[in-house]
Formats: sequence, C-alpha cells, structure tokens
Amino acid sequence: MHKQTHPLISPALGTERHLTSFHYGPGGGQKVYIQSSLHADELPGMLVIWALRRKFAALEAAGKLRGEIVLVPVPNPIGLSQHVLGQMIGRFETNTATNFNRSFYDLATLVMPRIDGQLTDDAEENLRAVRLAMRDALAEQTPRTELESQRLALQRLSYDADIVLDLHCDFEGAMHLYTNPDIWPDVEPLARYLDAKASLLALNSIGNPFDEIHSFCWSELRTRYGDRHPIPNGTISVTVELRGQADVTYPYAEHDSQAIVEYLAHRGIVDEPPAHMPPLAFPATPLAGSEPLITPISGVLVYRTPLGIWIEPGQDIADIIDPLTDRVVTVKSSTAGVLYARHRTRFATAGMEVARIAGAKPYRTGGLLSA
Repeated sequence: MHKQTHPLISPALGTERHLTSFHYGPGGGQKVYIQSSLHADELPGMLVIWALRRKFAALEAAGKLRGEIVLVPVPNPIGLSQHVLGQMIGRFETNTATNFNRSFYDLATLVMPRIDGQLTDDAEENLRAVRLAMRDALAEQTPRTELESQRLALQRLSYDADIVLDLHCDFEGAMHLYTNPDIWPDVEPLARYLDAKASLLALNSIGNPFDEIHSFCWSELRTRYGDRHPIPNGTISVTVELRGQADVTYPYAEHDSQAIVEYLAHRGIVDEPPAHMPPLAFPATPLAGSEPLITPISGVLVYRTPLGIWIEPGQDIADIIDPLTDRVVTVKSSTAGVLYARHRTRFATAGMEVARIAGAKPYRTGGLLSA
C-alpha cells in the first residue's frame, strides 16, 4: 500500500486542506475506486472503508489482488469542518449552498472534441483513447475555489477506474443503490451481496453527481458514435446507500465491506473464490418511478411502516399529528414498491417530503434526485 496526498486550494489565509488516497495492489490492470462520505455527515461509509483498508492490506500481503484499488475515506474535508450550533452541515457547502455531490465535470463534453476522428473498430483501443482524452482534459482544468479543487482532485483519481463505488447513506434508509440501466447486469451481483432492498436505475438524473459522470459518459459516447465505432461500458459506477445516518456499527461495516470484497472476487480483481451469491431481494426499478411522499399539513411525524418492506397502494405510511387541533392526517402510498428511505426528523412542515417508495412504473421527469 502507498499513500498519496492531494492539496486543495487554500480558501483563506492560514487555512489549508488536502485529500488522502490509499492505493493497494498492482497497477496496469483493472482499477477500482471507492470513496465514502462525499456528503460529510453520511458516516457509515467511512467505517466501511476503515474495514476495507484492513481487508485489502491482508489481501495485498497475500498476493491476492489482481488490480489497483484506490480508497478515499475522506473525500470531503470541507464538509467535515462545517458546524453550525453543534450540527455538522455536510451535504451543502455553507458558502454557496452547493451540494457536494453535484456539478462534477461532464466527461463526455470534455472528451468529444478530442476523440473525433480517433475512434476505430476496436473497442479496447477506443476505451484507451477515451481515457487518455479524459486524462488530458482533466489535467487542463484550472479550479478557482477550494470546492472546485476538491471535485477535480476526486475526478483525477477516479476517471480511469473500471469500477467506481461512491458510498453514501440516507437520513433513514434500507440498503439501496443507484446506477445506470446500461450497466445493471454488471451491478446486480453487488446488489445481491449487499442485500440491497431497492436498486434504482437512471441514465441521467440531472446535476452531474459523482457516480453518474463516470458511467453516463460512456452511454453518451455510444449514443454519439456507437453506430460507427464500438464503445464499451468503460466504468461500472454505483452510488451505494448504506442505510441511514445513524447506522454506524461494526456489524454493518463488516457485512458491507465483505460484500464489496465478494463482489471484487466475482469480478476477478480479488483472487479468491467468491461467496455464494444470495438472491436479489426485490427487482431493480427506474428512479423515475420512485414516489416521494409529501405531508399535506404540519405536525408531529409518526411512521407506521418499517423500512425495506414491500408497500401496496393505499397503505398507511405515516401519521401527521396536530396537537393543537387533534387533527391526524395519514400519508398513504399511491404506488406499489419498496419503502427504501425516509426523513429522520419527527416534525413535519407542510409540503415536506418524508419518505420514498421504489415503484416500477416511471412517471417523473427532470431532476430525479433530492436537493
């Protein structure tokens, strides 16, 4: 293992931050990139990477790694430093209200002018040409702010990875993941090993979140050039939602880190027989079919249904209780699917989204992710 340090732009006199990456296994073959807590207040992934560091160190010492594995346990030191009245503000940069997991460089837009006329009838040659174009384009970018330098540093570490896992969590949630429908067959084994209760598929959910900019680029290039040149799926990229913010436990970290190791064994990057693949809990569904449940009134929020189970249309999900008038309004589902996420607060304001159900029928358009 070797460690690298990546300095960020200093935002103010006397202030300086950096990223740290840990590199295991030999280079020159397949590459895996895993980061945690890009939303800095989503900490289960940080514990999972702590467990992965020990596992990969042992596998490396035993000569069982067949590719390079890059771990970035703290990809957002800016967010870790943001506290207001004792509460960490890790999802948005407080100076600009920018979501830390949005506005990464659009790789397709960067590389298209560079690869016109360079593509051939060989998919592997095209993969190499696109990655070289990505490398050169990212090398030419000049960040102006600390946040821009953080985004760029992460992309320079990950652009050429065959597998990218971005470890997040919800406010409260069952294990679930987001990925590109073009690569779902490659991702499904990971969903099985993790015991994901929902697998949400979207080609472009809008906003350039970290995992999407890796796989969407290849889908976009196929749309542009695929009728003339073979374009492979260059990166299997996944956002893994490790349940909820409070689910920071050793048993969960052991289960989740081992699931990732088994997936890499399945992909041939870890030289060990993979464990038996468990069944998929529920079928994958389009993110556009996910139903947000909205509260019509303000009041105390009382959930009536646990996470991770199948919901039928019209099923009671939560009560909103107004203690001033004794009014109780029950929020019900209108679609069938898995209740995979819900808000952690227990006080609702009118119009607030409090839960989501993974429905099978797409009906939403535009930006599909929450803020």
